[in-house]
Amino acid sequence: MNGSAQSNFHLMAQLLKADLRPDACDIAVCIPSVYLQQVNTQISDQIQDRKRGFIQLGAQDVSAHELGAYTGEISASMLKEFGVSYAIVGHSERRQFHHETDQLVAIKAQRALGAGITPIVCVGETAQERQSGMTEAVVRRQLAAVIHLNGHCINEIVVAYEPVWAIGSGLTATPEQAQSVHAVLRAQLDAAGTENGRRVRILYGGSMNPTNAKMLLSQRDIDGGLVGGASLKAIDFLSIIASA
Repeated sequence: MNGSAQSNFHLMAQLLKADLRPDACDIAVCIPSVYLQQVNTQISDQIQDRKRGFIQLGAQDVSAHELGAYTGEISASMLKEFGVSYAIVGHSERRQFHHETDQLVAIKAQRALGAGITPIVCVGETAQERQSGMTEAVVRRQLAAVIHLNGHCINEIVVAYEPVWAIGSGLTATPEQAQSVHAVLRAQLDAAGTENGRRVRILYGGSMNPTNAKMLLSQRDIDGGLVGGASLKAIDFLSIIASA
């Protein structure tokens, strides 16, 4: 829950004028819903002017409902109208502060897929769960719910491993720790019949920054990053993109 109309404009202006290569990696910004129109317009203007770089638009959440008396909710079809290509579902802060269950996250992923939006499905363990040796069991359980409900189109999701203990804390999983969990998730996707799991991209989302991005992204099963605080500074975000 960051940003303002003014800061969004300046951040996006810096990102959009950068010499980005759309063929090298996919780039998206997931922003608060009230600013979707603003940023969508800014991105569209850049495309029309044929300036350098291309960035896709993402939302930070999506409703589990399609339509109806759910005041304050925002449906996948509504997001689609504003050019949204990605939607984060199951972020640890939603699970923690809004008590979202694995099943609810799976339904949200289903709603996004139904509207042609790629869900970025977040999984991850708390510090206590890691210390108790439950990391693998927790992330497998969280992902299993999504696979069970969306198995017919599971190839179309993106998975983000975000160790809860590393979010906003300045702590980061070592490349080896992150790779270990990503390999577990890849194997689970393999078992679900996702063409050796290679078609599903798995992102690392625990305090990725310009200093650690290259080492994390060099791991076999880490396909990208779900960038938090570093994405609010153009120079840092562009550095991570360059590493990717």
